Amino acid sequence: MENHNTPDMGRPTAELIERLAVEGGKVQMGEVKTKGLGKGLPDTVPFLFDSKAQAPLSLKTLIEGHRQMPARRTGVAHATTLQSFIDLTNRHKDADSVLFGKTDWPGPSLTAVLDYHQKDGNARHNGHRAVYDFPVTEELKAWVENNAKVMTQGDFATFLEDHVPELASPTEEERMDFEPKFNVRFAEPMDLMQLSRQLEIHVNSGFKQREILQTGERVVEFKEEHHDGHGEKVDVPGLFMVAVPAFLDGEPVRMPVRLRYRAKGGGGVVWFYELFRWENYLRERVKADLDIAAKATDLPAFEGAPEA
Repeated sequence: MENHNTPDMGRPTAELIERLAVEGGKVQMGEVKTKGLGKGLPDTVPFLFDSKAQAPLSLKTLIEGHRQMPARRTGVAHATTLQSFIDLTNRHKDADSVLFGKTDWPGPSLTAVLDYHQKDGNARHNGHRAVYDFPVTEELKAWVENNAKVMTQGDFATFLEDHVPELASPTEEERMDFEPKFNVRFAEPMDLMQLSRQLEIHVNSGFKQREILQTGERVVEFKEEHHDGHGEKVDVPGLFMVAVPAFLDGEPVRMPVRLRYRAKGGGGVVWFYELFRWENYLRERVKADLDIAAKATDLPAFEGAPEA
């Protein structure tokens, strides 16, 4: 029994298509020269010409239908730790990969564009990326959400008790920097706990108000005496330091915090705190992590965002 398929076994697909087309008198194979039309194109592009319809037919759809793996790498991988981001980038990077860092708050992130445009000017797709979105810890969320929030002495004590691990002693350098700047002293962690939990502070205050008519500015001058439950004067510190693990598995971020209180009716006080320029300290942490990633991957790093 004659096997009509034998002569075509092993022939390239395009060659077989051309032979069958010519024999059938319906289509012919041709090619368009594309050299000089721009980068990213082959020198020629093959096509089939339907003589009956007098129209060219692309071979791309036919060929792509038989592709057994993607023509290029695409997609965005999301890492949940800095080390995973570094490891993932090292796995897929090439000589032209780059890192970008969004260092401001909110939503800091690092992005590795693994198929970035080549340094010699050739464009690439920029479609294969790894992203690290700096997952925010519950500890940082709590400090930010309660920033400048007025609390009773009991609520303030409870808050501090819940966040004792984040209270830190200031370094000598931090004391020299901030105490003269604010003309107050730093509190040690135990100072805060004593103030919030053990002292019954009563405030006897008088004040006078004067107004600068030329500017409309009002100046209020307070004269206050603070006593504990035994009638002794209390020196209330104006600053304390926290070291908050801001991002999952990341290094703690040290931030100075201004301690505030206000007199209320009946001689008691209410408390609140103000994180001093906390966005700047978070930005410095993100910038430091961008530098760590750049050194660990040996890739150039830029502050900003890649092309969409």
